[in-house]
Amino acid sequence: MKELEALQAALGYTFSDRGILLQALTHTSYGHEHFPKRPLSLRDNERLEFLGDAILDAIVSDILLECYPESHEGKLSKIRAAVVNEKTLTDVAIKLGLSDAVRLGKGESLSKGNEKPSILSSTFEAIVAAIYLDGGFNAVYPVVRFLFQPFFKTDHDILHTADPKTRLQERVQATKKVTPTYHLIDAVGPDHAKTFTVEVRIGSDSVARADGSSKKDAEQNAARTALETVDV
Repeated sequence: MKELEALQAALGYTFSDRGILLQALTHTSYGHEHFPKRPLSLRDNERLEFLGDAILDAIVSDILLECYPESHEGKLSKIRAAVVNEKTLTDVAIKLGLSDAVRLGKGESLSKGNEKPSILSSTFEAIVAAIYLDGGFNAVYPVVRFLFQPFFKTDHDILHTADPKTRLQERVQATKKVTPTYHLIDAVGPDHAKTFTVEVRIGSDSVARADGSSKKDAEQNAARTALETVDV
């Protein structure tokens, strides 16, 4: 598959076991349709996503300790949250071409699941776990460091230590003397892969709407959209 070759080139890593790469690219919808009799550990990428999330946190934490030797734990935690979130993982996934490589079931394909941040970010986490299982920590560390290096430039917006909701609240309170409110508009999909839609309002005015794989992620994404598109 040319998509697999392109992905490995973008990662700068070639898998010894191509099977683990294919599993990392297999969404639950595809596994349910094509591999219903496989054991859960081999059916799709959900368990790999779980492992990849922990590996990402560990590697980014290590990089932060190196980059910010004078920062306390609270600030480091805020920066890590600004670096490792659905939006940044989705941005990395798109640059890697995961939207062309992820394997989706018919329903998800028809609904453009390969463009959903929740699916792309989760697939990237699974890829991180797959590299770890295929080549060990010494293999995955330089890949993550290379992919996330742009986020550690001191002049990059990602290093705002306040999360989007906090930044929006501070800005709106300073200019309009009110607090933004968040409203759940929709929640669709199966329990294991729901997509939440949240709207942020300033007073009675709807200013932005965004999706996320959790209500919390959707709220942060809506706040980020408001910061980028609304004059507040």
